[in-house]
Amino acid sequence: MENEYETTQFGEKLAKHLNPGDVITLDGDLGAGKTTFSKGLAKGLDVKRTVNSPTYTIVKEYRGRLPFYHMDVYRLEGQEEDIGFEEYFNGEGVSVVEWSQFIEDFLPEERLEIFIKKVEETRREFQLTPKGSRFEEICKELIT
Repeated sequence: MENEYETTQFGEKLAKHLNPGDVITLDGDLGAGKTTFSKGLAKGLDVKRTVNSPTYTIVKEYRGRLPFYHMDVYRLEGQEEDIGFEEYFNGEGVSVVEWSQFIEDFLPEERLEIFIKKVEETRREFQLTPKGSRFEEICKELIT
């Protein structure tokens, strides 16, 4: 992605393929664009509220075409506390988990893992790793 606009657009495009219970993990360096991508995803889910990082609240919930559960689990590093992740992951909405490596044991087997790498000041590379056949199909749709 060459800029924030393209990152947001990619999130919007992905949102069109998502269903209740889908889980997207977002990892990458600080400032890589995880929240920018999440804003695009929320827009694609018809969320009208302003989306920002849930760093201090861990989870923010938004209403849209599907509920959008935006999680930033950075503050859970080194903890083994389950704050009810399964309720979100098996719920009626789409869950996006920033810094997912900190709750690896709680993540569902089927999910779409996205790693964002900051290549230049505004340029980002996205690495998508689909876990499960449904997410493999979504990735094929995204690159065509």
